Amino acid sequence: MSKFTSDYIITMDDIIREGDPILRTVTEPVSIPPTEEDREEMASMMLFLKNSQDPELSKKYKLRAGVGLSANQIGLNKRMFAALLTDDEGNDREIALFNPKIVSTSVSMVYLPESEGCLSVDRAVQGFVPRYEKVTVRAYNEEGKEVKLRFRGFDAIVMQHEMDHLNGIMFYDHINKENPFKLPEGVPIESLY
Repeated sequence: MSKFTSDYIITMDDIIREGDPILRTVTEPVSIPPTEEDREEMASMMLFLKNSQDPELSKKYKLRAGVGLSANQIGLNKRMFAALLTDDEGNDREIALFNPKIVSTSVSMVYLPESEGCLSVDRAVQGFVPRYEKVTVRAYNEEGKEVKLRFRGFDAIVMQHEMDHLNGIMFYDHINKENPFKLPEGVPIESLY
């Protein structure tokens, strides 16, 4: 049985850091419907994101704020991730996806002007990370039902960042090696903010 049960408090000590081979591993699909263990681990990951975004709890547990967490970031070779996004009204939007796949993208791209961050990366990384402005994701929810979700802007960036983790890709792999602030050519791309 995994230690990551629904009431387990994940701390930064549980987060796998860059250099660990699991972060470069293409993760294994989970069975559908997800097992009780998979659902417990997902609940633990979601709890971490909620705690990390809560000023009091993040201080208490010394957490870095996160909006997404993939299973291999806590050492699990499983194709699943949790994301805690905020909708236009400021409400939390919990996303828990099993065996997710990006099935379509926009042509237009966006990037975060301050680059991206990652709970598994303890250093500041300079450079633009080009991402699709819109993505459609097909995955399974906790009940094992297939879902198709569309994301745009910041939420689309989060989806691509987490999908990359499940494929053994780090966000800085997308940064131009010769010139970190060079953007792809021939593609409509703009800063998100």
